[in-house]
Amino acid sequence: MKRFDDLFAELAAKTADADPRSGTVKLLKKGRHEIGKKLVEEACEAWMASVHENRDRTAQEISQLLYHAQVMMLACDLDPDDVYKYL
Repeated sequence: MKRFDDLFAELAAKTADADPRSGTVKLLKKGRHEIGKKLVEEACEAWMASVHENRDRTAQEISQLLYHAQVMMLACDLDPDDVYKYL
């Protein structure tokens, strides 16, 4: 099981490697606008799952939302500590 910081470190490493097969690298190349659209989409899907589906499906959607939030963090040159100071 990955934790938030572990996932961020993994995504940052993929970004640094610039592997063209990486979905994260491909999304980052599309830019903040496309990342933002995915972030909003996943937020909506998490909301809908929480209302119409079970706990497991809701957790899956929230995990995708967290992933896309981390991709946006990378696109904005933020790390978890930049975010944690506001929690």
